[in-house]
Amino acid sequence: MRTVRRPATDAQRKALASGLRLRILRLCLDEPRTNREIAERLGRHPATTLHHVRTLVDTGFLVAEPVRRGTRGSREIPYRATRLSWALDVDDDAAPEVGAMLEAFLAEVRDVDLQQVRIARLGLRLRLDELEEFHGRLQEVLDEYAARQPSPDGEPLSVFLAIHPDAGRA
Repeated sequence: MRTVRRPATDAQRKALASGLRLRILRLCLDEPRTNREIAERLGRHPATTLHHVRTLVDTGFLVAEPVRRGTRGSREIPYRATRLSWALDVDDDAAPEVGAMLEAFLAEVRDVDLQQVRIARLGLRLRLDELEEFHGRLQEVLDEYAARQPSPDGEPLSVFLAIHPDAGRA
């Protein structure tokens, strides 16, 4: 089942062109987190993350949940990712988004035991129609898993997949 995508707005494209914002979306995917919690997880100053959180809220990628009381009685706003980014098409000039995705991927992988990273490389030589078929089948698998309800007892995982021209073999 392919996800129906719609074109991203300019503001949404800009919002997705930041590795830090992509990491914030991932942090807020399973449970709502406050700006303070986000800043602590990312090792950033809360003022820095608040700017990014507001951008993500303004563009529909995060939604604010009801205010709650913090540990010292302060008002805290938890934010949850809306999964909107999965339904957007940003292919027209995706260079900034690709750079942001690579940045987020590398930052996230630095935080894990590399023994737990499953990675594969494959060199192919495909005609354009074969490449479109390959990409479509991969997209269908990703869409299928993105549409599933998260398993409450499941391990949180990230998938990064890149298809690119092999300049060394051209």
